[in-house]
Amino acid sequence: MIVNERETPEGLLVAVCDEDVLGETFEEGELSLTVTEEFYGGDEVDERAVLESLGEAAVANIVGTRAVELAVEEGFVDEANVLEVGTTLHAQLLQMQ
Repeated sequence: MIVNERETPEGLLVAVCDEDVLGETFEEGELSLTVTEEFYGGDEVDERAVLESLGEAAVANIVGTRAVELAVEEGFVDEANVLEVGTTLHAQLLQMQ
């Protein structure tokens, strides 16, 4: 998976995606999602590192079947809040403090 972390005034913003979705565009009805290198490009990491990043995130955007499934399995995202966009999954995380 690929992780990109950015510090913002509101806290850590984490973007996570599966390697195979980077650079792809997915559409579902009027919804279109482009997984850009600019936003999602970063370091290729293992699942443990993804979980560490999500644990520190104030906000996270997660794209790709495996990345979203991992976030659901580990309790970061409720499965009811996962969007199917074309052939992939997308979820967002906002941790209230």
